[in-house]
Amino acid sequence: MKYKFGFIGTGNMGGALARAIAEKTEPEEMLLANRTEEKARILAEELGCDYGTNADAAGKCRYIFLGVKPQGMAALAEDISPVLAARGDRFILVTMAAGLSTERISALFGGNIPVIRIMPNTPVAIGEGMILCTANSLVTKEELAEFAEAMECAGICDMISEEKIDAASVISGCGPAFMFMFISAFEEAGKALGLDGEKARLYAEQTMLGAAGLALSSKEAPEELKIKVCSPGGTTIEGVHSFEQNELSRIVLEAAQASYRRTLELAGK
Repeated sequence: MKYKFGFIGTGNMGGALARAIAEKTEPEEMLLANRTEEKARILAEELGCDYGTNADAAGKCRYIFLGVKPQGMAALAEDISPVLAARGDRFILVTMAAGLSTERISALFGGNIPVIRIMPNTPVAIGEGMILCTANSLVTKEELAEFAEAMECAGICDMISEEKIDAASVISGCGPAFMFMFISAFEEAGKALGLDGEKARLYAEQTMLGAAGLALSSKEAPEELKIKVCSPGGTTIEGVHSFEQNELSRIVLEAAQASYRRTLELAGK
């Protein structure tokens, strides 16, 4: 084994995770691979690490990130399973494919394979991600601890049971898209009220950031924090009443349920 971390797929998520891990890992311990070699080469030059083929990553790395979509996992398994089977040293597959269990990944790649399953979200690109993490019984506690430490620069890495990871991924994985929709809607509202577009967007983005930071740092529940912003008969409470009358909670729930149904469909459940 030559490298500690290997990445097969350096797209948006794979590339963001590679950049984060590079913050805590020596460049010579990383290898990047991608279907389009040029993409892996450019990122490797940025990080100062090596790049190669899928077979190189499969044959020479300890933690092998499988950065492909669920629909492409079977083809990747067919490609690199012979390389994995020929290895005489220990390796761990790291999957981020929605809906595919550790059991399924292990079976696809030959069976009896240690698998870590993660569900990161796009804010890992700025070190503020939420990374859900679970593993099969073949991964040791020491390996999980080592892996979690390597992920620290990507954001918060939280261990969760595999039976809950699909539901949790709707909140953390799909959540950023929903948050961006709210920011965009808030920006449009500001423009409708006469604000300059750039300022409206800045106010919406910074308010979302500040509110999230306050919620994370406070021991109070979001509902209590909301009440503190609202004065009886004031301006905020009027907007809150509008959200309530239009059943914001129902709208959010239905969106989450739709995403969860699709997750289960991808998993064949």
